[in-house]
Amino acid sequence: MYDFDREIDRHGTWSVQWDGIADRFGVPDLLPFTISDMDFASPPEVLAALRERVDHGVFGYTDWRRGEFRDAIRHWYASRYATEIDPESLVYAPSVLNQLSQLLRMWTEPGDGVVVHTPTYDGFRKAVTGLGRELRGVPLGDLDALERELARPDSRMLLLCSPHNPTGRVWTEEELTAFARLAERHGAAVVSDEIHADLTTEGHRHIPWTRIAEPGRGRRWALVTSGTKAFNFPALSGSYGLIGDPDERTTFIRRMETGEGLASPAVLSLTAHIAAYRRGAPWLDELRGYVAGTMGVIRERLAKGLPEVDWAPPQAGYLAWIDLRPLGIEETRLQEELVSVEKVAIMPGGVYGTPGFVRLNVGCPRAKAERGVDALVRAANRLRRD
Repeated sequence: MYDFDREIDRHGTWSVQWDGIADRFGVPDLLPFTISDMDFASPPEVLAALRERVDHGVFGYTDWRRGEFRDAIRHWYASRYATEIDPESLVYAPSVLNQLSQLLRMWTEPGDGVVVHTPTYDGFRKAVTGLGRELRGVPLGDLDALERELARPDSRMLLLCSPHNPTGRVWTEEELTAFARLAERHGAAVVSDEIHADLTTEGHRHIPWTRIAEPGRGRRWALVTSGTKAFNFPALSGSYGLIGDPDERTTFIRRMETGEGLASPAVLSLTAHIAAYRRGAPWLDELRGYVAGTMGVIRERLAKGLPEVDWAPPQAGYLAWIDLRPLGIEETRLQEELVSVEKVAIMPGGVYGTPGFVRLNVGCPRAKAERGVDALVRAANRLRRD
């Protein structure tokens, strides 16, 4: 029904991934597999709603609490996650990272520790350290290490990525419950970034933090998310969150509207969210199937070209997190080979605190993804022979 094989030229659209490639890699005109947006057009249902709103022609100040926005979110959680949410617990902000920054200011002080899982999304690192907090990483799956870090008297927040970026791991209900108990035991706030949730693959189930944060289990918690990732309209901005405690929620809204001066949201973001959550499910389901097919192709080509690399597709998302350490190739040399010889840009694992990996964005037509993985295989094999 939807054509995900169609290649759309994004050059000249101020795209960070395409037009800004030289800013990160020092070389223009590379084929990019980098920042996590997709090369697909947004759903036609979203585009139609945006055109209708633009045709209205008036873009005055808006209020996210009026109209259909909150009800569309409630519908999405009920239909997608069998989860009832209280629309009164919702908050709005320009982006997920903007919400995180505000919550860091509310619930931590400079010098406090913020505990994350490693590898770590680089946006977390920038937000936490940029505000003078200390990022404290623990390996995925190491519950003992997590407790040790949360037990430190100045560890004030557990910052989750659920599903996890860059690995694509979907946390189980048992894991999330264990995180909640540890945070409660040690008095740490919990912020759960769930922007990748809608991209969970078939056979895996995302559990919203609202299902974990039972009444009385920790006063300070927030779920922060957006439809911009799954439906590919991040340039429209816009995110929302759920904050359990009414007083904390009131504080957040007051700080956003007064201290940050963000009382009026972007109206096209509201329009896009409503259309996506009301009419975008068929597009999203087809997208997820298409990306899963692409991941299967990636797996086949890695198994054939780099048999030492034991890689399985992620449980969520369109980011292939690939462990190249069995090849014994130094990360800097691989990046030089990819850029100078193959003319492709693929994110190195060191960006996320784990050298030896790469993060390959395959949210794109399959032909492009094939060019990317083939370039990676060629570059790795040349260096392995040196």
